Amino acid sequence: SLESGAGNIAVPGLYDSVAPLTREEEEIYEKIHFDPEEFRKEIEAPALLYPTKDKILMHRWRYPALSLHGIEGAFADPGVKTVIPRRVLGKFSIRIVPNMDPDVVEDQVRRHLEAVFARRKSPNKLRVWAEVKAKPWVANVTDPLYTAGRRAFQAGTQVHGREPDLIREGATIPIVADLERVVGKGIVLLPIGGADDAPHSQNEKVDRIHFINGIKVFAAFLHEVGQLPREPAAKDVGNSDVPPAQ
Repeated sequence: SLESGAGNIAVPGLYDSVAPLTREEEEIYEKIHFDPEEFRKEIEAPALLYPTKDKILMHRWRYPALSLHGIEGAFADPGVKTVIPRRVLGKFSIRIVPNMDPDVVEDQVRRHLEAVFARRKSPNKLRVWAEVKAKPWVANVTDPLYTAGRRAFQAGTQVHGREPDLIREGATIPIVADLERVVGKGIVLLPIGGADDAPHSQNEKVDRIHFINGIKVFAAFLHEVGQLPREPAAKDVGNSDVPPAQ
């Protein structure tokens, strides 16, 4: 009941607070090199839910996404068992995006599942809760740090020698939003891995060439940050008639 059958999450009201798509953001997707057919073959899917490159990337990056992670309590070993478990725990997550509130989403999901369960008139009990919640974060790509990041990837740094794609990849890094809020500065995430690194899975990896190039990118990035114009110093707020301390 969580999925509509058309690639959308079927929880009422879930999409109401999603940030609207702007023309500037659309242009970013248009510039990204991405082959849907190659992607389909890599993930070994018989078909993709969305027909165009832009739609595929947007539903991977800028719209909320539902993931099913497992069922605990049911028999999962090889073979056939007729045992009925007394308790089953289903695990899923919803990646939220800018303007969505995790507390509101939790309430929407709970009310939806409880309503569906009530219609079944089951004598069993249902409990829905969120194990972990975090607010969404998206970078400000107009920040000077992104100017330095682009230069670190481009020609002259002997790293990749090309204009980098600006992507919005879902990730579980809640500390990023806290860092930005506490220090009051922009945050830039520089990738060093590949699309097939399978993070958080049993076969997670980082290719050595990506690790080596990542070191070069970080070194080039720090150099480019040093070339950025300095921010203007804060003005003195003391009495202008009083000479500065020596």
